[in-house]
Amino acid sequence: MLQMLKDKIAYLFKWEILALLIVDCILLPLALFTAVWLRLGAEWDPKITPFIWIFFSVPLWTIPLFVQMGLYRAIIKFLDDTVVYIVFIGVTASVLVLTLLIHFTNALAFPRTAIVIYWLFALVYIGGSRFMLRGVLRKIGYNSDATPVAIYGAGSAGVQLANSLIHGREYAPMFFIDDNKSKWYTTIRGIKIYAPHELQRMSNIYHIEAVLLAIPSVALSRRREIIQDIEQSGLYVKTLPGIASIVSGEVKFSDIKEVDIEDLLGRLPVPAHQELLTKNIVNKVVLVTGAGGSIGSELTRQIANLKPKKLIILDSSEFALYSIEQELRARFGYLNLRVVLGSVTNQKLIEQLFIKERVNTIYHAAAYKHVPMVEANPLSGLENNVLGTYTVANAALKAQVDNMVLISTDKAVRPTNVMGASKRLAELTLQAFAEISGHTIFNMVRFGNVLGSSGSVVPLFKRQIKLGGPITVTHPDIIRYFMTIPEAVELVIQAGNMAQGGEVFVLDMGDPVKITDLAQKMIYLSGFTLKNSENPNGDIEIKFTGLRPGEKLYEELLIGDNPVPTEHQRIMKANEKFIALNELKPRLELLKDCVRSGETTQAIALLRELVHEYQPSN
Repeated sequence: MLQMLKDKIAYLFKWEILALLIVDCILLPLALFTAVWLRLGAEWDPKITPFIWIFFSVPLWTIPLFVQMGLYRAIIKFLDDTVVYIVFIGVTASVLVLTLLIHFTNALAFPRTAIVIYWLFALVYIGGSRFMLRGVLRKIGYNSDATPVAIYGAGSAGVQLANSLIHGREYAPMFFIDDNKSKWYTTIRGIKIYAPHELQRMSNIYHIEAVLLAIPSVALSRRREIIQDIEQSGLYVKTLPGIASIVSGEVKFSDIKEVDIEDLLGRLPVPAHQELLTKNIVNKVVLVTGAGGSIGSELTRQIANLKPKKLIILDSSEFALYSIEQELRARFGYLNLRVVLGSVTNQKLIEQLFIKERVNTIYHAAAYKHVPMVEANPLSGLENNVLGTYTVANAALKAQVDNMVLISTDKAVRPTNVMGASKRLAELTLQAFAEISGHTIFNMVRFGNVLGSSGSVVPLFKRQIKLGGPITVTHPDIIRYFMTIPEAVELVIQAGNMAQGGEVFVLDMGDPVKITDLAQKMIYLSGFTLKNSENPNGDIEIKFTGLRPGEKLYEELLIGDNPVPTEHQRIMKANEKFIALNELKPRLELLKDCVRSGETTQAIALLRELVHEYQPSN
């Protein structure tokens, strides 16, 4: 108790607190004097003179009340609305004490109604002085070097962001933009709110350099429209993290980040069918090949979250396998995890692993997928993509695995490169096994580019922008489909669990994207301007390098024209022509001999023979 008293006395002697105490000792008697003076019609009653001591005694009981309630602990610069509550309670208590004092001292000349007026003036003087000082201190502490910004969104997220920025020194919020008409031309924290169509005009007035998006819960389609509108204004855009990240405590409102390309290319999520997600995973032994890759690693994350009986991850890259192992063990402590370093072409390893672990479900994501790399090293691509798939499928058949899903690509449709043709031959292999399988359900899921994968242009463009450009695009008219990795993997899991055997599932990739437009958007989102003939002083240039070996202007997802809808709106299926296993198997054995002996020409000829649609671009 004594220590608490000492602590209170100690903080009262800080200069800021002493200054407030002195101000309050002046304002409280002034409030009472003003109240009495007004009550008497701006005149003084000599009968009150003997009781003049009451005016100067008000601080004697009011200041201790304020101290007890913590009014002087509040830092003026960061004052919030709770000070209003403290002042209200403190002044009300002061009025009650004043009333009792007047009553017991028999100060009959003291006008009783002046007490009510004093209550009002004390609230205004004490509360108003705090907020006036807060404004002065914030103005003094304003950093003229701070970047002037506008905040898009005057909701709770926008207000909290504005508060964070006001207290910081990096950004200075000048005005809000909001879609809600009822908020237009009102103010929050002294910052005015304007309509979206006034963004350009107000930006010119305030010399705004960037717009901060404070709309973490808005629909993705609307978010995309807003970003595109801001882009036309020539302003740089930054954004808050998602609302889930904020609520979980992973990030704060002040953690502003660059706008991701996913904000423009991503789609509204479709709720997953829970029974399709869990069917072949919950309480099952699940194996993922190529687990260290972009698709494989996301597969392991989503599978781990569904609580399999055991998760086996396999990859030939030691570093990639180690990285995903560490992440899984850190995020999913309950997970029964086995890590296997090896190649899908190792027949003995694969067969023993499937039998010993009694694997139920396989997601075969192991593949070489970089088109120019495989084009330059066709035998390696064929060995990994085709013979590796054959090895895994054959072992799955022998071990009576329940379900095997092959991760395929749109480049397998009418391929013009070795990578695409090898993936089409991998599909044919699985379809051949599906025909003769009695227990194992073989199926494949085909989709286009995923944002951020190792084979995607997005990471390449980011690196080129970081280096100051130029961005290299092979052709001005080249287009591609894009999907986020988490969405693609979630759909892969659901598609695989629909399978009856032999189906080629095709994911709805949305609208194709022109790669030149993608490059321009990434330049803009990175805070730079495009350098071209119209803007020779721009920051980053786009250079066209010509189509690479085996590259097409556009990709397709279906070989035929007979897609069949499924119970999921973004998954279609097709039953395409294939080669029987008894016919295919000897050709694959011959392909294996070509790979081992280094016969590239013969291997390519065999590939063209088996994949009829394969038309090499070179």
